[in-house]
Amino acid sequence: RCTRAALRSFRATGTGGVLVNNASVVGWRAQRGQAHYAAAKAGVMALTRCAALEAADYGVRVNAVAPSLAMHPHLAKVTSAELLAELTEREAFGRYAEPWEIANVIVFLASGYSSYMTGEVVAVSSQHA
Repeated sequence: RCTRAALRSFRATGTGGVLVNNASVVGWRAQRGQAHYAAAKAGVMALTRCAALEAADYGVRVNAVAPSLAMHPHLAKVTSAELLAELTEREAFGRYAEPWEIANVIVFLASGYSSYMTGEVVAVSSQHA
C-alpha cells in the first residue's frame, strides 16, 4: 500500500521521484525457520522490479536495499545470543552491519548518483565474499 500511495503521489505531481524499498538477502536465500519472512521479502523484491517498470514513464525510480545481518533494537530482542553468533560467523567481516551502513546505501539510491538505476535490489552484505 505504501508503494502504491507513493507512486500515485509522484505521478500526480509530475515531478518524478525516488522510492527505496526495504528487502533482505533472505529474499534470495533460504534460512531455517524463516519461510514467511523470506516469502515476504522476495515479494518486496518483485514489487520493486514491477513498480520500477510502471513508474519509469513518470520519471520515478524504484529500487530496494537487501541487507544481510543488521543490528537494530527489534533483532536484539528476538534473537538469542547463540543464533546471533551463528549468523555473525557467516559474514565475511565477522560482524553485523550497523544501521548507518544500510542508510548510506539508501542515501545513494535516493540521490542523483544513481540516476540511471531502477528496478535494482542492492545487497548490503558481506556474505557474498
